[in-house]
Amino acid sequence: MRTDKPLLYNLGSINIDHVYRVPHLVRPGETLSSTDFQQVLGGKGANQSLAMARAGGRVQHWGRLGSMDRWALEILVSSGVDTSAVELASEPSGHALIQVDDQGENAIILFPGANHGFNEATLGSLIENAQPGGWLVLQNECNGLDSALRKAAARGLQVAFNPAPMDAKVQDLPLEHCRLLFINRGEAASLTGLPWDSDADALLDRLAKRLPETELVLTLGVDGVCHHYREHRLCLPAHSVQVVDTTAAGDTFIGYFMADRQAGGDIESSLQRASVAAALSVQRTGAAPSIPLATEVDAALAQWPGLFFSRT
Repeated sequence: MRTDKPLLYNLGSINIDHVYRVPHLVRPGETLSSTDFQQVLGGKGANQSLAMARAGGRVQHWGRLGSMDRWALEILVSSGVDTSAVELASEPSGHALIQVDDQGENAIILFPGANHGFNEATLGSLIENAQPGGWLVLQNECNGLDSALRKAAARGLQVAFNPAPMDAKVQDLPLEHCRLLFINRGEAASLTGLPWDSDADALLDRLAKRLPETELVLTLGVDGVCHHYREHRLCLPAHSVQVVDTTAAGDTFIGYFMADRQAGGDIESSLQRASVAAALSVQRTGAAPSIPLATEVDAALAQWPGLFFSRT
């Protein structure tokens, strides 16, 4: 693990995922038998911390977890995540009920639990003690995001934000404080007011007009990914793989992208490593268990050459 780069601080959710394998996503009024069940570590925050650490990044997780689920911390620690700032709480942990169908699609019910128990003083202390120049990574599964964005900017932290799961409150956040914004097609459509089926260029053009000093990373599933910053736009097609479960693909992408950025990689390198890692993750079931190791990504990179399209 590198020790000469500023830390990645991840203010993120820690969930206990209950994953059910089903022939199709349950319909209203239907009772459906599951063919498999797993209870695993999840939450977008924990997933991204795991991905950053498995990619070789230096990451400290800021989170809250119900004390009865402290076993979940062992998974983070064993992958190299610093959990010294995780608070064990008296309330229940956040958890998710996840259906995964035979085509690899999922449907998720999320209960925030302890993830929504951050107070102003705790957030202020964490950010005040962070190393200026480091990255603060955020998702939308914890409370206090408005305060965290403003305090991080004042402290001199670079902010990378993934507004998932998307809701109306994201529109009111001070997104101008974001150095990096990770969005998928649906999130980009919500932020811009454009139709969901708008093409990538239209979505990026509208977002860039609103946030001219923010790097935009637009993930497009089977259509690949695009990066935009100022006058430069770069796109990478997706790798063609057999999809088993898409649950943590976005989190895997973000974690690997951030670790490569921390290590000094350029945009092409970060997009390529993140895309390969996400392609590996969708071929496996579960959230945390699907996130690949850096050695696996290295091996896949040697076999999957990247093809970039640059548009300026």
